[in-house]
Amino acid sequence: MGRRLAGTGGPVCRAALTLLLLGVLAACGAPKPAAAAFNDTDVMFLQMGLTQITEGDRVAEIAEGRAGNPEIRAVAAELRGQWRTEQDTMRGWLEQWGRPLVADPSAGLHAGHGDLHSLREEDFEGLRGFSGAEFDRAAVALLLGNLHNAMETIRMEATGGSYPQAVDLAARMTEARQGQIQRLLALAAG
Repeated sequence: MGRRLAGTGGPVCRAALTLLLLGVLAACGAPKPAAAAFNDTDVMFLQMGLTQITEGDRVAEIAEGRAGNPEIRAVAAELRGQWRTEQDTMRGWLEQWGRPLVADPSAGLHAGHGDLHSLREEDFEGLRGFSGAEFDRAAVALLLGNLHNAMETIRMEATGGSYPQAVDLAARMTEARQGQIQRLLALAAG
């Protein structure tokens, strides 16, 4: 008859081995937690948001350095800080999903959105040509226009997005942007 190693055949050892084997088998067959689903609206929100952030940041960078009114510089600096964080998050999701950072203009998904929400190079050059109070008024107007367009994109995500984290980001952006828009409107009126 065959020989057994001492302590390998007892009931406690067999029970432990059985539990270990069951645990390994359960782990192999366990379904992986499903990633939250995203839809075309989520992708459009992120792609358009990245474009709007890039444009807004160009205006805010100029305003932060040249505005005569310290409140304009403060709003511009605040926006730039928030945009950096939001931009990193947006890029990360698009990369994770295997989607381009910029929408293909021939795809038609952004029809009626993309061009309407773009600043032109002349806008930036015009801003650089102003000084003093004229510069402050132009910077506020461009920032307000950019934020208005961003709010339209954010609203689109809030009503049609399906990726929970993106919908949550849109809600946080709405809250922050509403306060910034109010401050800029007060500056424009003042």
